[in-house]
Amino acid sequence: MKSISVGLSRHCSAVGGGIGRGRAFSYGFTRKRNQTQLSFPHLITTSYGFKSCSATLSVVEVEGKPKFDVDKTALLVKELRESFNSGRTKSYEWRISQLKSIDKMIDENEKKITEALHKDLSKPELEAFIAEISQVKSSCKLALKELRNWMIPEQVKTSLATYPSSAEIVSEPLGVVLVISTWNFPFLLSLDPVIGAISAGNAVVLKPSEIAPATSLLLSSLVEEYLDNSAIRVVEGAVDETTALLEQKWDKILYTGSARVGRIVMAAAAKHLTPVTLELGGKCPAVVDSNINLQVAVRRIITGKWACNNGQACIGVDYIITTKEFAPKLIDSIRYELEQFFGKDPMESKDISRIVSSSHFARLIKLLDEDKVSDKVVLGGQRDENQLKIAPTILLDVPDDSQIMQEEIFGPLMPILTVENLKDSFEVIKSKSKPLAAYLFTNDVQLKKDFVQNISSGGMLINDTILHVATDGLPFGGVGESGIGSYHGKFSFDAFSHKKAVLYRSFDGDTSVRYPPYTPKRVRLMKALISGNIISIILALIGWSKD
Repeated sequence: MKSISVGLSRHCSAVGGGIGRGRAFSYGFTRKRNQTQLSFPHLITTSYGFKSCSATLSVVEVEGKPKFDVDKTALLVKELRESFNSGRTKSYEWRISQLKSIDKMIDENEKKITEALHKDLSKPELEAFIAEISQVKSSCKLALKELRNWMIPEQVKTSLATYPSSAEIVSEPLGVVLVISTWNFPFLLSLDPVIGAISAGNAVVLKPSEIAPATSLLLSSLVEEYLDNSAIRVVEGAVDETTALLEQKWDKILYTGSARVGRIVMAAAAKHLTPVTLELGGKCPAVVDSNINLQVAVRRIITGKWACNNGQACIGVDYIITTKEFAPKLIDSIRYELEQFFGKDPMESKDISRIVSSSHFARLIKLLDEDKVSDKVVLGGQRDENQLKIAPTILLDVPDDSQIMQEEIFGPLMPILTVENLKDSFEVIKSKSKPLAAYLFTNDVQLKKDFVQNISSGGMLINDTILHVATDGLPFGGVGESGIGSYHGKFSFDAFSHKKAVLYRSFDGDTSVRYPPYTPKRVRLMKALISGNIISIILALIGWSKD
């Protein structure tokens, strides 16, 4: 197998920091000197092909910055493992104290968090609060409220073969875990899994995304100030830092990002047989019926696309499927509601995020300007490279073999595909990789049942978008190429816990029937005990047989 690598083109500026016990790590990138290629020579070789992972990795070399290498990473992991092995993170009191510190950290720094998100993404203040800040606070408060219950061992029934006995499932922390976050919701997707890791009693390293440098730097500073740095650290940086981190043995890795890099993370984890949770993405469809409240449906679709980080969300609506007959009415309604949301010129709206970087902008423009796609635009299409803005854009019936329908869009472009019968949409969805989320708008009860029964996706929502991730009782995770494992609420606690099976027995009730020599009577009795058939047990005890 070829060495696995990934292409990254963005660099950022950030304040450098030092390494040491009790310090958060901050490694910035200030000036590009030259480009080199970096492979992953230590990743495990398997029989599986990762053809899509053969891209090169552009590394920005930095002058005047200490190199965060494998040795320094190994020292970091060693220090955290010593802290974990001391037992300090396992206590209820420590977990609660750290959760309270996170809650306090957010309360005291909400303005700084909002400003950082605006610097990175031009994220509107209300969107930053609803989609990121409030979600982290909600996760934190739920953990504070329920942690004691989560930690209580779960009692389970025992069998007659082990009588007398009792059994329980004990949730124990995995150890030292790594959380690799992403840039589109850089505050939420960094701290939400960290809350789960802390709640479960682990030591944790957070690697924020370098593509959201302001939020990354703020997280590094806040974690250093508010949390216990003997067990919780932040490592800033880009490729070198992530590569060095992935060389280490972790007890769990949670990664949020693209499927391409997810394969790299999984291959690195396989070297140490480290379990992973991969939160990836995919093309999330929205199937729209005609027998609906059109205005409400369209507003909810817009909220799940353009008002959700301008389409830069793994659970955002990627494309719409509706009938040929209903499509014109749907497009007219979207056009009208977009104007109500963002004004006549959405490029001037302060209520919509920008594209995160010039490289992502270029990728989206390439999708939009493809020969077989460019003439399918029925709304929008304006772009401003200097401001990194692209207007909400609708494309009608783009070819299935176009690039925009072959990859996750992750931006403000919305293809609408038409079918003769809405049931035909099922085959369209099934022809692609399983999405992280699937949406259906209909009042047809049977169609709802068929959709839930026949469409496989990480999550699903009927008659709305994205809100399922704000429901604490539901797991958030993918299936197939959209992810492995899940978290949120109690599921976050479970994701970072080992469910240890424990059986308790006394020295009473011991019977010689389980021990050699295996006489015919003992064989009959043991078989009867294992079967649990009371009549067979009685017959075996008195020496009779049912035969």
